[in-house]
Amino acid sequence: MDRRLKPMRTATFVVLGAALITSAPWLGWWPLLPMATAVAGFGLAGRFIDRLRHPEYAAAGAWVLAQVTIAISIALSGGAASPAVGWLAIPVVTLSARFDRRVVAAGLLLTTLLMLGVTVGARSGDVAANPALAIAPLALLAAIALLSTALMTSDVEHRSKSVLDPLTGMLNRASLDARVAELRQQAELTGEPVGIVVGDIDHFKPVNDEHGHTVGDAVLVDVAAAMRTQLRAFDLAYRIGGEEFLVLLPGARLADAAELAERLRGAVEAAPAADGLRVTMSFGVTCSDAGEFDYAEVFAAADRALYAAKRAGRNRVHVSGDLQDLGRAAA
Repeated sequence: MDRRLKPMRTATFVVLGAALITSAPWLGWWPLLPMATAVAGFGLAGRFIDRLRHPEYAAAGAWVLAQVTIAISIALSGGAASPAVGWLAIPVVTLSARFDRRVVAAGLLLTTLLMLGVTVGARSGDVAANPALAIAPLALLAAIALLSTALMTSDVEHRSKSVLDPLTGMLNRASLDARVAELRQQAELTGEPVGIVVGDIDHFKPVNDEHGHTVGDAVLVDVAAAMRTQLRAFDLAYRIGGEEFLVLLPGARLADAAELAERLRGAVEAAPAADGLRVTMSFGVTCSDAGEFDYAEVFAAADRALYAAKRAGRNRVHVSGDLQDLGRAAA
């Protein structure tokens, strides 16, 4: 989502910057400084976001910085009397597209407080004489938040039905092809590799045969939950078969992918499983060449590494590349 928002966010900053420059004879030049700070903040977050364990924190921090700098611009250009008061509602449009409802509520509360601060707080006399100076932008803020949340909720529900595995909540095969095409283009543009991890639950067939498919389904749900604890927001996890999972890691080197696979293996082994069963997974890891991503070729290498891990005793990570086997044999 952030990649989709980035060009539109840049265009929005250009529009707002042009408006401030054009209005400078009346508003002054100072509002441009906080606006430039917001642009720098998003640029910095965008540079490092793919390398962070929790990229959502960087995205949220850049969003908060943007709101604060917009508020400062409004305060410098007249407070409640500024024609830019409504601009605080613009970033609210993106909240529902990137965060859950708790973060949306927190962002809306922050924006409301900032809006009150630059109207009632900064120019209370103007607002006392004309309450519409505060009421109108607050109503605009509420309307945009309600409409954008409703639209995004509907969109997410419809997309989820088509791209998510209904049992585990992970992405399904139907969503894989489009993402592979995007990653191929991304690799060509950025010159970075794409890591791939393929995992398979060990001895899953006996679980279904001896304990029934209900327990088997519960094991799949538990395994997916354990894997999620180790994944970053932009790591792409898929259920591609009955007990087989795949993780795509944009920008990851071979060592990074192998390290994640080992964390996934450990998390699954340590997590409590349904019916008291001990569940383990084997993983195969590889990585594309920098700037290239041939999914069929990379997947085949990871799949061969997975079967090498199975042959070596299961409950281990096997790497197709320069790294040695990282796992340990199952007890």
